[in-house]
Amino acid sequence: MNQQFELFEIANPCIGLCQSNKKGYCFGCLRSRPERQRWHDMTTEQQRDVLRLIAGRKLRIEQMRDRKDEQLGFDFEEVVETGELF
Repeated sequence: MNQQFELFEIANPCIGLCQSNKKGYCFGCLRSRPERQRWHDMTTEQQRDVLRLIAGRKLRIEQMRDRKDEQLGFDFEEVVETGELF
């Protein structure tokens, strides 16, 4: 693979919301523990790979949220006509 000269350092994806879920992924930046711990020791290619993984994780989270909203299917603004019961 060709090595490309990096003009700029890849910014750390940390947004300062450093809390982990049960699997060890950060709620803020969506990195795993090893990805967070080793970020400064990674090559730029490895950092790019982590950024790709983060993008995929964000997409999966959005898809799960969309599915959850569809499954609930509640429209609280909708007026439902009901007939008289008695």
